[in-house]
Amino acid sequence: MLHTEFHAHTIYSKDSLATPEKVLAACKRKGIDRIAITDHNTIAGALRARTLDPERVIVGEEIMTTQGELLAFFVEDEISPGLSPQEAIQRLRRQEAFISVSHPFDRLRKGAWEEADLLEILPLVDAIETFNARCMSPAFNRLAHDFARQHDLASTVGSDSHAIFEIGKATLLLPEFHNAQGLRAVIRQGQAHASLSAPWVHFTSRYASWYKKLRAAG
Repeated sequence: MLHTEFHAHTIYSKDSLATPEKVLAACKRKGIDRIAITDHNTIAGALRARTLDPERVIVGEEIMTTQGELLAFFVEDEISPGLSPQEAIQRLRRQEAFISVSHPFDRLRKGAWEEADLLEILPLVDAIETFNARCMSPAFNRLAHDFARQHDLASTVGSDSHAIFEIGKATLLLPEFHNAQGLRAVIRQGQAHASLSAPWVHFTSRYASWYKKLRAAG
């Protein structure tokens, strides 16, 4: 069985200070067998991490579309932000990536989805994220969980970690898999181990964003 983290960010996201090296060191300490690095609109950090630990790292991306955010795993070609969901999904399907939808009902984030838009893409995705450790309210996760059950969708969970101490807050224990096709075959067997992060973790993201802006300004 593989202890798997599906939603983690590195310094290649604007609001994280976690280097790929530190992320991987945390995974080793915490017994995480696989981690999907899903930086915002880039796979650069994930590619860097994969060179360091190719057995552990899944190259992923969190993609901002015109309607909401997508999560993708086993990505080889980066997807640009600002595409329609259908176009982004089509590009991901060409590379056989596994597609989920991140924190779909979290109304405190701009990546949330309108239900009508989400219903349109349901036949095109593999899962939705039914637990995100950074949701400020448990109600957002309950809505995603209930929606997945209503529509017989597979689930992913994620820590959405922007700081090292968050890694492992939400993981799935899964049978062995090696690629997107293998993940599709086992995803419904996942056993979730998940707890919400404290609300103050969002200040770490703001600090990271401010710090990077100050560094850029000299």
